[in-house]
Amino acid sequence: MKIELAKRVKTLTPSTTLAITAKAKEMKAEGYDVIGLGAGEPDFNTPQHIIDAAIQSMEAGHTKYTPAGGLPALKKEVAAKLKKDQGLDYEQKEIIVTSGAKHALYTLFQVLLDEGDEVIIPIPYWVSYPEQVKLAGGTPVYIEGSETNDFKITPEQLEESISDKTKAVIINSPSNPTGMVYSKDELKALGEICIARGVLIVSDEIYEKLMYGENKHISIAEISPELKAQTILINGVSKSHSMTGWRIGYAAGDSEIIKAMTDLASHSTSNPTSNAQYATIAAYSGSQEPVEVMRRAFESRLDIIHAKLIEIPGVTCIKPQGAFYLFPNVKEAAKITGCKDVDQFVERLLTEEQVAVVPGSGFGSPDNIRLSYATSLELLENAVERIMNFVKSNQR
Repeated sequence: MKIELAKRVKTLTPSTTLAITAKAKEMKAEGYDVIGLGAGEPDFNTPQHIIDAAIQSMEAGHTKYTPAGGLPALKKEVAAKLKKDQGLDYEQKEIIVTSGAKHALYTLFQVLLDEGDEVIIPIPYWVSYPEQVKLAGGTPVYIEGSETNDFKITPEQLEESISDKTKAVIINSPSNPTGMVYSKDELKALGEICIARGVLIVSDEIYEKLMYGENKHISIAEISPELKAQTILINGVSKSHSMTGWRIGYAAGDSEIIKAMTDLASHSTSNPTSNAQYATIAAYSGSQEPVEVMRRAFESRLDIIHAKLIEIPGVTCIKPQGAFYLFPNVKEAAKITGCKDVDQFVERLLTEEQVAVVPGSGFGSPDNIRLSYATSLELLENAVERIMNFVKSNQR
């Protein structure tokens, strides 16, 4: 008997990140010396005091259900963090704790969108944004952030893309995959259009702690009370505290939206994992020095690897301001190595030099590739040498 799958899942595009990671692992298992630069997670372990808090919570018997929207004690810490870092005041009823920031986004779109509602998504985008919108019955509307504008969209582009079906716009700063950051003035200009047109702002700030140079993270919600009211803020501890596997994120914003998200969560996940919530309380209430140690390490790697990367023939790369990705344009490098496109460049790089990177086509930018520098400097330098060798040895 053949079971027909639901139409909603038939439209899903497989994750290019997971696909390249799977291929790299397969080659490693076969004995190849593969360097994987596709990872979207820090290479540091979770800080010890956070691990200890999780163990202590288990030993204390905190192994049962929690409220669907998260422990009140954790919501209190989230509120304190938002007040300390962004100067934002949120009540507990305006916060939901979720099974990762990805789940916060998924749940938000499920309660927000009806069939045909539009969500504006800047290109390049994180691979799951369009799929989550489509799963909720919504329609992604894309705006290309040009490389000449550091991959960021302009107010004019946003204004032109809004229709009577537009429900929300996603702002991801610092960005995955580009590492670019919107300034306060840029956010203000985009926000004013959203207020005037009644468009909800979904502000994905998961990389906020990973900022480099003189760049500072600004939440669009902190610019004015009007923008705070217009924004659902998404964040979590996955990237900031190297807790990707713990699966704790959160959303903060309008209490009616948060209540709907909480009601939906009660019928899907029941609650985020109890021990991970206690660990997150320790993450926010304890020392933040491990966060800074990790940030400094990423910045040091970025400075070294970016300088080496742009020496490769046919490769250009804007230096990122945050996150832990490089997003070089390799269209010319693909051309001079005889590849028909960047996807083939990525495939050959893996098979011929055993370097796994993610093709930019998965992020809506087919001329680029994404490299994660959340790995050791030794491996990064080795990987760049291999990419250089691939280009030079195949140069036509």
